[in-house]
Amino acid sequence: MKDFAGKIAVITGGGTGMGRELARQLVAEGCNVAMCDVSVEAMAETKRLCEAERLPQGLRVTTHVADVSIEDQLTRFRDELIAQQATDKIHLLFNNAGIGGGGSLFTNSREQWERTFNICWGGVYLGVRTFLPLLLRADEGHIVNTSSVNGFWATVGTGVAHTAYSAAKFAVKGFTEALINDLRLNAPHLKCSVVMPGHIGTSIVSNSRKVQSGTDSDRLSETEILQARQRMKGMGIDVAAMSDEDIQAAALDRARSFLENAPTTAAQAAKIILDGVKQDQWRILVGDDAHHLDQRVRATPERAYDVEFFNSFAEEVGWRLG
Repeated sequence: MKDFAGKIAVITGGGTGMGRELARQLVAEGCNVAMCDVSVEAMAETKRLCEAERLPQGLRVTTHVADVSIEDQLTRFRDELIAQQATDKIHLLFNNAGIGGGGSLFTNSREQWERTFNICWGGVYLGVRTFLPLLLRADEGHIVNTSSVNGFWATVGTGVAHTAYSAAKFAVKGFTEALINDLRLNAPHLKCSVVMPGHIGTSIVSNSRKVQSGTDSDRLSETEILQARQRMKGMGIDVAAMSDEDIQAAALDRARSFLENAPTTAAQAAKIILDGVKQDQWRILVGDDAHHLDQRVRATPERAYDVEFFNSFAEEVGWRLG
């Protein structure tokens, strides 16, 4: 697929981050966009930004509320898309929605763990299941599933548990790689790509907390403060003398730093992804840190979870987990 003009794209998690930037860049190329998110307000802002560029006559940007881990909500999204976009087909599916959190089988609840896994993996699987019939009706199509560097390296540091997110992203990577041949055999006019970003400047830290807690408040609950203390202690931070307010401030600073100090912006990431689709790349690494990490893990996979491996890599690319 060499260009996107006149095509119809579905984007999950279109309210913020890479999803928002994918929508903006696709619309700028003349592509119709249908996005879903759990936040009406965030999607409204994405739509406003898209329309601020003065859409070509007839181009459609539609928003749909859906939790990608719930099949009935994705089915409703699909049906709304068919009606509002006046189509029985789509050309592009970006399974982009994701959250973090719930990383430990020991210190997080089962509900937190499965919330992360069911959105990051289940949302991709259900997204393909739900929209595949519409892709099959198109003359060409491309499925883009967002994994992560944590889809080939299951850690963000030896002091932090990261099992839910990593397990989900490994599943996305394996599913997409297996899908290459499944499509070749059964739907050769469709292609797929797995996207593996490194540290991208998004609001995933703050958004994940709000999804996991079920509140829009920036204030941490007592349970969240305890979990934050455990995470920071695991990273080697002396939390004994830190008050709950200190922990609260550190959590807000962590979310701000993740967004503002990332080596790759969401807009840059979206461009890399769309260029990869145009070049028919099945494997799209996003960011210099992702490329460096990929090379390191492939060179010495048996060392990938050593403390020295992480520390030297983090220093090389400037990762900071505080």
